[in-house]
Amino acid sequence: MKNKKEVSTRRLLGIAGMGWMFDAMDVGMLSFIIAALKVEWNLTPEEMGWIGSVNSIGMAVGAFVFGLMADRVGRKNVFIITLLLFSVGSGGSALTTSLTAFLILRFFIGAGLGGELPVASTLVSESVSADKRGRIVVLLESFWAGGWLVAALISYFIIPKFGWQVALIISAIPALYALYLRMGLPDSPRFTAVKDKQKVSALESLRKLFSKDYGRQTAMLWIVWFCVVFSYYGMFLWLPSVMVLKGFSLIKSFEYVLIMTLAQLPGYFTAAWFIEKFGRKFVLVIYLIGTAVSAYIFGSAETTATLMIAGILLSFFNLGAWGGLYAYSPEQYPTIIRGTGTGMAASFGRIGGVLGPLLVGNLVAQHVSISTIFMIFCISILIGALAVFILGKETKNQELV
Repeated sequence: MKNKKEVSTRRLLGIAGMGWMFDAMDVGMLSFIIAALKVEWNLTPEEMGWIGSVNSIGMAVGAFVFGLMADRVGRKNVFIITLLLFSVGSGGSALTTSLTAFLILRFFIGAGLGGELPVASTLVSESVSADKRGRIVVLLESFWAGGWLVAALISYFIIPKFGWQVALIISAIPALYALYLRMGLPDSPRFTAVKDKQKVSALESLRKLFSKDYGRQTAMLWIVWFCVVFSYYGMFLWLPSVMVLKGFSLIKSFEYVLIMTLAQLPGYFTAAWFIEKFGRKFVLVIYLIGTAVSAYIFGSAETTATLMIAGILLSFFNLGAWGGLYAYSPEQYPTIIRGTGTGMAASFGRIGGVLGPLLVGNLVAQHVSISTIFMIFCISILIGALAVFILGKETKNQELV
């Protein structure tokens, strides 16, 4: 029985992780596509910023809508809908010839992506025992690094020779296979057990998030999600372009970002080990502080060696923190409002994802130094770490209710 359960956990992790990986491929390639579109469509820094921001607007809407839906129609059904939306949008965006059409499809891609990630972590959280839950969810997040790595490889070898359109088609086709696998996936056993017994309206779910019982957790999650998403999308979507601004060629910047991306995997794996040994708060606070310090050094780096080391550490700590955040978020709420609570936190965070790329675009246009821009992100991440340290409660080994 135990062996069968382990096989089932591995299957769930694999199927959920595949969708996560394809989503990461899209987001990862977007940073390279923005750099390529700047040349092909002669985009201004503000227009480049809008591509990343529209994606985040879609993610905010998707996290909100699909989070609410997950508490009503089930985690699995929402899981399927979001990946389908992402796949169709990604394939369609390869056919666009104008910035307007590209932005519209980026919104729908973002909605699918924004809805899938919190719902996937909720489904996995509810399907795994308490002693393994944190580690498994962080390992689920580690598929993101795999997707970014594939994105960097595709961007390095495909975009310069065959164009960004081919890269987008490559990301959409395998996602349809993941959709096929997902059809046979069972829904969360915890959701199945309570769905007919404890139904609450969408309005009541939202009220519960700000009640005396859950208000502190909601405030903490909203702050840390906003700070992490604001800094992540501000920094990472602009990474290839920042490298170009620092004097490297487009091809060379792709090469360096590929090397930095490799550091994401050990970031996840160490976080997965620490999260069950020392707890969720430890991982989030330490890895967020590491991210802040790395961001400061990266922004002020003047030599190639310093830039590379800081970039590698930035990837290591930032993605480890993301793993901890996805493990920690679903554990703050009971099953009847877990999808809503996790989705709302992610949705509020995505507002930061809208502002981050826009801020960078505007500051670059005003010739503000890269070091000043990255200092802003450094401070933002430290605020997130402080929120977890002061308001967060440890949830290691706690059974979900």
